[in-house]
Amino acid sequence: MKSAKALASSEVDSDTNGIVGVDSVRRGIIGGGAALAAGTIVGSPYGQEAFAEGASAVEFSTISTDLPCAKILTGMWQLSGGHGFKPDKKAAVTAMKEQVEAGFTTFDLADHYGDAEPITSLFRATHPDLWKESRFFTKWVPMPGPMPRKKVEAAIDNRLRRMGTDSLDLLQFHWWDYKSSDQYMEALGHMQDMVTEGKIKHLAVTNFDTDNFKASRDGGINLVSNQVQFSLIDQRPLAKMAPYCGAEGAKILAYGTVCGGFLSDKYVGRAKLSRDDFDTVSKQKYYNMIDAWGGWPLFQELLSALSKIGAKHGVSVTNVATRWVIEQPAVAGAIVGARLGLKGHDHSAENMKVFSFSLDDSDKALIASVTTRSNNLLKVIGDCGDEYRG
Repeated sequence: MKSAKALASSEVDSDTNGIVGVDSVRRGIIGGGAALAAGTIVGSPYGQEAFAEGASAVEFSTISTDLPCAKILTGMWQLSGGHGFKPDKKAAVTAMKEQVEAGFTTFDLADHYGDAEPITSLFRATHPDLWKESRFFTKWVPMPGPMPRKKVEAAIDNRLRRMGTDSLDLLQFHWWDYKSSDQYMEALGHMQDMVTEGKIKHLAVTNFDTDNFKASRDGGINLVSNQVQFSLIDQRPLAKMAPYCGAEGAKILAYGTVCGGFLSDKYVGRAKLSRDDFDTVSKQKYYNMIDAWGGWPLFQELLSALSKIGAKHGVSVTNVATRWVIEQPAVAGAIVGARLGLKGHDHSAENMKVFSFSLDDSDKALIASVTTRSNNLLKVIGDCGDEYRG
């Protein structure tokens, strides 16, 4: 089994032009590195105006009865740094406005995503009507240790303060060490109390494996979702997490959907990569995941298959990869990262094409003809989130 270090963070080796694992997962995520079933269709009043008549509209699911979720969420981890640009708050707010007006009203962020939380507060102050139409899913990623009420409440109050709100739409909790389950259950218990008190509307986790997700829910914690890595490359959630969520009414939020950008037309037919291809920490991470999955030559076969499917439907490789994820059982939505505020990087029109088609049986068979020849990442790495626990 490959170590968490090797799979989660890496750098280019200038001598071999290859990839070697160097940093721990903990350093990567805390320092701003790689982040951590279909429901009712809910139309945004803005999305209908943003596109020409007859164009697709953003599809929505429901995580809970009162929590709609766009099936493509705007991921804000690229505001954390290490993604090839220096974020600008005002430009990011303008980009968020454009996202919401296009119908993409759900944002995924975290305590360690740079200024992502305060930017949502600025968005509220600048565009209050659009803010009301939007949902913001943040995270708390503490280091293991005792979790008294005072400590947990201080962290939640900090989220509220930074986001300029009095109640969090969805708070997603990450825990590094399952051996200290009494501590994470203590923290979750306090946060469950805060749901009752109104500081948190909905409670969730991120990167929990199936056993610990189930144990938390069995312990009386109403966890509505689990955010995990889920893509054509990483299909581990289909083994245990998706069946459990489907049976119990919980939802999956999928990240890593496009493998940091590698699942795109740009890389079709690319036999070799250069240092310039690793311009973000996400690409450094997901190259390692591709390597564990089956390597670059097999990945090229997958890209070729996706390109054929894309040509058939008039969409991109990225569209096909994203569509595959949101069609999987128990998935509420796929998180697609955005360099909010960076000129030339508004992909809302491109992302909208994901809702213009569905994968048919022949598409799924062509994809499976490649993916079934890959390594079983459940055996290589372990269950969902195990790459973060070496």
